[in-house]
Amino acid sequence: MATTSATVKGKGVGPDGKDTNPRGIPYAPFVDKVEDYVSSRSDVEPTLRSFQEMVAKYQFMEQNLQRRVAGLRDKMPDIEKTLETVRFLKLRNEGDDEGEGGEIETTFELNDTLYAKAKIGRTEEVYLWLGANVMLSYPIEEAEELLDGKLEAARRSLGNCEEDLDFLREQITTMEVAVARVYNWDVVQKRKEKEEEEKQGKGKEEGTAGG
Repeated sequence: MATTSATVKGKGVGPDGKDTNPRGIPYAPFVDKVEDYVSSRSDVEPTLRSFQEMVAKYQFMEQNLQRRVAGLRDKMPDIEKTLETVRFLKLRNEGDDEGEGGEIETTFELNDTLYAKAKIGRTEEVYLWLGANVMLSYPIEEAEELLDGKLEAARRSLGNCEEDLDFLREQITTMEVAVARVYNWDVVQKRKEKEEEEKQGKGKEEGTAGG
């Protein structure tokens, strides 16, 4: 079925029969027969434009996901470090209950290059940065549960993003192949038209000579 508009007719379908992946990113249409999209050379330019627009959209989504992956990879070590600290304090409290606790001396970060010493005794709550200059206090058990959930959500999100990036690369490749097939089809049609014109020209010359 040919198309003469900037909209590609037909949708790609995955192995599961759906037209999108689990996060709603559409499959690219696989161009097996160019004639399904172009019926004449006048259809080539709008079809190529449609395919190239789809490539640009996939590349835009790819760039956004790459930034998100980078953000998650920067964020996860901070969550892990904070969770490790909360669990350490929790163990210290349990040691206090058994008479094995006491104050501990440590350093904490004031900025990238400045640290201060501090003594930490038994504590039942911790303060967590939630972003946007917001800090809240939580009982240690709740803080551990919150950080556990955040870390698991970040890992799951990272896995989904990496899966989507692989998916997008496949769709970009599919569309680039489609662009190449339509372009090659156009080249073949040009060659055929030229050969046909040359044949017609020779026929006219022979007819004139015979007359």
